[in-house]
Amino acid sequence: MRRPISWIAALTASIAFSACEAPVSAVDPVQRPLARPAALAKPKPVIKPIVVRSEQSLELQKYYQRVQNGLLAQGLLRRDGGIRDAPFGTRQLVENFIRIALYEEYSSVGGSLVARATASRLHRWERPITMQLEFGATVSPEKQATDRAAVTGYASRLSRITGLPIRQVTSGGNFNVFIVNENERRALGPRLRRMVPGISELAVRTVTDMPQSSYCLVFALDGGSDGAYRQAVAVIRAEHPDLLRLSCIHEEVAQGLGLSNDSPAARPSIFNDDEEFALLTSHDELLLRMLYDPRMRPGMSEPEARAQAQIIASELLGGES
Repeated sequence: MRRPISWIAALTASIAFSACEAPVSAVDPVQRPLARPAALAKPKPVIKPIVVRSEQSLELQKYYQRVQNGLLAQGLLRRDGGIRDAPFGTRQLVENFIRIALYEEYSSVGGSLVARATASRLHRWERPITMQLEFGATVSPEKQATDRAAVTGYASRLSRITGLPIRQVTSGGNFNVFIVNENERRALGPRLRRMVPGISELAVRTVTDMPQSSYCLVFALDGGSDGAYRQAVAVIRAEHPDLLRLSCIHEEVAQGLGLSNDSPAARPSIFNDDEEFALLTSHDELLLRMLYDPRMRPGMSEPEARAQAQIIASELLGGES
């Protein structure tokens, strides 16, 4: 139900407010009062715009709360990692890696994105990531604090797993994470076009027209067509309850690192649209270690990557089949 897309980049919820002041009435020069000394002048009141969420956004919040409640009632969105009841060996790990790292989840067909796994090449980052987190104006300070802590902690974990430097920035980031409510997301088109010159209208519509069934998405840009990502953007619905929102953060950020596909055979894993697991598992950590092993290279074909994956997976699991 989450929609990762890994072939373009960048968006944000940037909302600008302007004020138009009424002109001051003319005053006869003789009657004009003396100017107050600067120290005694009364400061002009700062009028802050009232930010109100739309009814549609409020209804979506109720809907996604019901979704989360339903998944939890089914024993899904697990946070235990599945170590006890979802064992896997070297062969499974290799096959999952190939399916998740060497295939794209979506294809462009007739001006639309279609969920169809397509063979690709290995993609990953070769440069440090500067992660920039931005919120829509209607996202409450409490949610912002919760999400900021979650993204910061998760980015540090991913950096330890991959060996890739990931630091937080307040501007100029190359991996942007936007947490926005409905109307803010629908207004992202102009920002997308500014951030990514030449971005296709299909990519813009994928963000602005995201259906209710899509929880969140990610874009990553291979600007040099060499398999090395240079920019990525994740957009996450702020209407989600805490666990569903955290689940989106875990999957989309990890997919933006190069694990761009899902596989129904992957378990225990978040790269599986059955929603069984909410958070990155130990299995998924191994996939990231494989992806960022020095023996892997951006642009590798499936046969090339498979040969190295078998060696690396065997080392990670101690030869377990």
